[in-house]
Amino acid sequence: MEQSKPQWFKSSYSASPQNECVECAMNVPQLVLVRDSKVPGGPVLGLAHGSWTTFTDAVREGVLHQRRS
Repeated sequence: MEQSKPQWFKSSYSASPQNECVECAMNVPQLVLVRDSKVPGGPVLGLAHGSWTTFTDAVREGVLHQRRS
Protein backbone atom coordinates (compact mmCIF):
# COMPACT_ATOMS: atom_id res chain seq x y z
CA MET A 1 0.00 0.00 0.00
CA GLU A 2 1.42 3.38 -1.05
CA GLN A 3 1.53 6.12 1.57
CA SER A 4 -0.01 9.49 0.71
CA LYS A 5 2.45 12.34 0.28
CA PRO A 6 1.33 15.25 2.48
CA GLN A 7 -0.25 18.13 0.59
CA TRP A 8 0.59 21.13 2.77
CA PHE A 9 -1.53 24.28 2.97
CA LYS A 10 -1.74 27.43 5.08
CA SER A 11 -4.93 28.84 6.53
CA SER A 12 -6.39 31.85 4.77
CA TYR A 13 -5.95 33.59 8.15
CA SER A 14 -2.16 33.09 8.07
CA ALA A 15 -1.19 36.39 6.54
CA SER A 16 0.73 37.88 9.46
CA PRO A 17 3.50 40.36 8.63
CA GLN A 18 6.02 38.17 10.48
CA ASN A 19 4.95 35.14 8.43
CA GLU A 20 4.34 33.20 11.67
CA CYS A 21 1.99 30.42 10.75
CA VAL A 22 1.58 26.70 10.57
CA GLU A 23 0.85 24.48 7.63
CA CYS A 24 -1.47 21.49 7.71
CA ALA A 25 -1.85 18.38 5.60
CA MET A 26 -5.16 16.57 5.86
CA ASN A 27 -4.78 14.06 3.04
CA VAL A 28 -2.79 11.50 5.04
CA PRO A 29 -4.93 8.58 6.28
CA GLN A 30 -6.01 8.82 9.93
CA LEU A 31 -3.89 11.92 10.67
CA VAL A 32 -3.79 15.67 10.38
CA LEU A 33 -0.17 16.78 10.06
CA VAL A 34 0.98 20.18 11.36
CA ARG A 35 4.34 21.90 10.87
CA ASP A 36 5.98 25.31 11.15
CA SER A 37 5.80 26.99 7.75
CA LYS A 38 9.22 28.59 8.29
CA VAL A 39 10.88 25.19 8.81
CA PRO A 40 9.28 22.83 6.26
CA GLY A 41 11.96 20.19 6.83
CA GLY A 42 11.56 20.35 10.62
CA PRO A 43 9.41 18.34 13.01
CA VAL A 44 5.85 17.40 12.11
CA LEU A 45 3.06 16.93 14.65
CA GLY A 46 0.56 14.20 13.75
CA LEU A 47 -2.92 14.39 15.29
CA ALA A 48 -5.95 12.14 15.01
CA HIS A 49 -8.74 13.82 13.04
CA GLY A 50 -10.97 13.90 16.16
CA SER A 51 -8.28 15.64 18.20
CA TRP A 52 -7.71 18.21 15.45
CA THR A 53 -11.45 18.90 15.24
CA THR A 54 -11.68 19.34 19.02
CA PHE A 55 -8.75 21.78 18.94
CA THR A 56 -10.02 23.87 16.02
CA ASP A 57 -13.54 23.99 17.52
CA ALA A 58 -12.07 25.28 20.81
CA VAL A 59 -10.12 27.97 18.94
CA ARG A 60 -13.23 29.06 17.02
CA GLU A 61 -15.33 29.17 20.20
CA GLY A 62 -12.72 31.23 22.07
CA VAL A 63 -12.17 28.55 24.70
CA LEU A 64 -8.38 28.77 24.40
CA HIS A 65 -6.61 31.85 25.68
CA GLN A 66 -3.18 33.23 24.90
CA ARG A 67 -0.62 32.48 27.61
CA ARG A 68 0.90 35.53 29.23
CA SER A 69 4.61 35.51 30.02
